[in-house]
Amino acid sequence: MNPIQSRRLILMRHAKADYPLGVADHERPLAARGNREAPAAGAWLVENNLIPDYIICSDALRTRSTCAWVLSELGEKGPTPYIDSRMYSAGTSALCSIINEVPDTVSTLLVIGHQPVLQELALRLASAQSDEESVYELAMNYPTLGTTVLETAHPYSHLDSRDCNITHFVVPRP
Repeated sequence: MNPIQSRRLILMRHAKADYPLGVADHERPLAARGNREAPAAGAWLVENNLIPDYIICSDALRTRSTCAWVLSELGEKGPTPYIDSRMYSAGTSALCSIINEVPDTVSTLLVIGHQPVLQELALRLASAQSDEESVYELAMNYPTLGTTVLETAHPYSHLDSRDCNITHFVVPRP
């Protein structure tokens, strides 16, 4: 098998979550708005030909629900997600280590997780060649469904700092 020359890493924050009384943070569901908007993130991936061949998702209810909506838009092209309990409380270095475990045969990786770690990791991985406007936008605000697309020639196992070019930062909405 030929090694992949270029890889994409897509960092996506979960959709808008609800805050029901008496529900632990880990078990917070999506709000009505989150359920309405989450499919737009999957549709944006399809429209931009950014179909992941591997997905890592936090085990929190709101991220799993977001992932289900994204997969509904990807249809048969969507891979079975890997639900990783370490992501829920992971800091930037820990999340980077989780990504470092991804096989080098993966060309497009989608990571669905939480704030502030996604924003911090995107800024940590951003190279000087990144799209300046995208970096500025994500540095200022990383709202629900915030999605950063990073490209790199490095294997996932080598990603650490300044290894990726940020090409897009979007907040897909219907």
